[in-house]
Amino acid sequence: MGKRKKYGYLWVTMALFIISFVGHWIFAWFAFVGEQEAHNQPVQIREYVIQTVRDTLENWQSEFLQLLWQVAGLALLWYIGSPQSKEGDERKEAKLDEILKLLDEKQAQAVIKKLDAQYPKK
Repeated sequence: MGKRKKYGYLWVTMALFIISFVGHWIFAWFAFVGEQEAHNQPVQIREYVIQTVRDTLENWQSEFLQLLWQVAGLALLWYIGSPQSKEGDERKEAKLDEILKLLDEKQAQAVIKKLDAQYPKK
């Protein structure tokens, strides 16, 4: 599997981020120029950059960081094995152990031990 396919979601996300970032700065320029002209003020690059950086950071703080924490934070907690992520798995595992015992109680213990050795619990 090529790296492009393996990281397809990352590439699409990066492309969307770059397109939206560049688009934000382009349209911010047109809005800034319009405001400056409406107030008979000179168009200064320095003022445009300060204003657009401020707006960009406000957007990231209110939207991007909030979403990032919700998604990445949940994924991180799920990965490290928080108690919330273990509840469902432990219950499913207990059910499967009981089903194995009902199917063939003699072989169930051997199968369960083999699976426990092959896939140790965290």
